[in-house]
Amino acid sequence: MTSTTLFNSNPAHSLLCSSTSNSSSSSSLSFIFKFKFPAKSQRSPLSTVEFRATTPRASTRIGIAENDSGGDCSCNSSRRTALVFLATTPCLLLFNQSLVKAAGLATTTSEYPLIKEEVSKVLSTAKSAGVLRLVFHDAGTFDLDENSGGMNGSIVYELDRPENAGLKKPMKILEKAKTEVDAVKPVSWADMIAVAGAEAVSLCGGPTIPVPLGRLDSMEPDPEGKLPQESLDAPGLKQCFKRKGLSTQDLVALSGAHTLGSKGFGNPTAFDNSYFKILLQKPWMSSGGMGSMIGLPSDRALTDDDECLRWITKYAENQSMFFEDFKNAYLKLVNSGAKWKSL
Repeated sequence: MTSTTLFNSNPAHSLLCSSTSNSSSSSSLSFIFKFKFPAKSQRSPLSTVEFRATTPRASTRIGIAENDSGGDCSCNSSRRTALVFLATTPCLLLFNQSLVKAAGLATTTSEYPLIKEEVSKVLSTAKSAGVLRLVFHDAGTFDLDENSGGMNGSIVYELDRPENAGLKKPMKILEKAKTEVDAVKPVSWADMIAVAGAEAVSLCGGPTIPVPLGRLDSMEPDPEGKLPQESLDAPGLKQCFKRKGLSTQDLVALSGAHTLGSKGFGNPTAFDNSYFKILLQKPWMSSGGMGSMIGLPSDRALTDDDECLRWITKYAENQSMFFEDFKNAYLKLVNSGAKWKSL
């Protein structure tokens, strides 16, 4: 059975979907945490990042019983110190790990301007739809319940899947830019693709999207059959996107990316709100002509759902609102399922 994708720019494909068959001491303790991540690409040897966390000792004055023997008190105090410390250490470790994850969300790192510069050298408006499709197909595999897939660069292992037909070309385009960036400072494929997609949108007249860096690349492909199928009706699409941590509003806003490419939603190289205006016209309802060729079943299905239709109408009337909501939804998409490295 032929596979097609809602996250696509080809005439027979879409960008978004797929079908497939108190302390008494001032001393402290230090712990070393090590995380390994791809230094250059998925196939590169692993490099190690080290960072040090300092954990204050717990108080020795909690719950000490009255005792005339100073030596016994001192002994009991020491024992309680050790017990309290052992009991609280796991919580401190978890807190520290959360800080590490947050640290990965910086966009002010030195490689960010470099990535944008190198992407701009290889990107054009004609190539933008394909590059943006890479983003959707890499991040679109995320499953919230299974905590699998997401923006992790695994698309490099999945290019031969039917739903990813046509993605080798945009990947080859980005490979040129990534080679130049890696020569200065290694960057993950996940970061490279996320930034490139945002640049594609901006180049075609869409909103500027500041993408956070620090994603780790996966060393294996994501599970198959996780992209939303283009044959789904609106309730099915809404449920599918919900499993990816995305709302109905996100679904409609991200679907607006179909304004790029050759699905008949206005200028194929202009990122604007034409997609929503044309959806409201329902040209596929007319008999004969090219109207029946516009959009995919998943695009048309959105107009049959009252909640989706409300957002379609809003975006058709207010492009600025669409741009802002698309930016926010895009950031949710490219952060979904991502594993982050420390700075």
